[in-house]
Amino acid sequence: MTLNVDEMTLDDVRALLAAALPADAAFDGWTMAALEASAARLGVDVDVARLAFPDGAGQMIEAWFAQIDAAMLAAFSPAQLAGMKIRERITALVEARLALLAPHREALRRAQTWLANPRHAKQAAQLGWRAADKMWRAAGDQSADYNHYTKRAILGSVYTATLLVFVNDESEDWADTRAFLARRIDNVMQFEKAKARWTNGGTRHFSMARFLGRLRYPAT
Repeated sequence: MTLNVDEMTLDDVRALLAAALPADAAFDGWTMAALEASAARLGVDVDVARLAFPDGAGQMIEAWFAQIDAAMLAAFSPAQLAGMKIRERITALVEARLALLAPHREALRRAQTWLANPRHAKQAAQLGWRAADKMWRAAGDQSADYNHYTKRAILGSVYTATLLVFVNDESEDWADTRAFLARRIDNVMQFEKAKARWTNGGTRHFSMARFLGRLRYPAT
């Protein structure tokens, strides 16, 4: 079916294409070829599609991840999350994202490869932060001080590391990924306890850089 793009805003076209792109990015990567294939399937004029994503791969990936953010939030009612402990909320939100990404793991792998390029490090960090911020806010976090930043930095590290396991996980129902996530969430809970001691004048020296490194590259 050909869409009447004349009646759609550019934001509408961008959102439409963002939902379709992962299916084509799995084969062509996050490229103009993938964008053109998605546009053809949807009946969107290729010039309009290019206009929707003038900045190329990074903009396409960001639009897709924005849709994952929105779908994750739509998966839970406030009442559902309110009935869980904080640990359970964060776990449920991360697992909801994995379920949304599962049909497109090859597209995710290709997005990770693109974001791993040092030239794209800033955007990779921004997307990780945005995902963590969405999850913490959904979990009810209202901190506006030091805690606001540490919580997002740590969860962003946990989420990024979990995705690296997830794209190669062939276990049933992603059992290996779920186990990895559970261990990392344990680290987060331990950190919150350690941080409370540290900020209350504890004598032990705490290194956030070392802690974040252990979350992403845990000892085996």
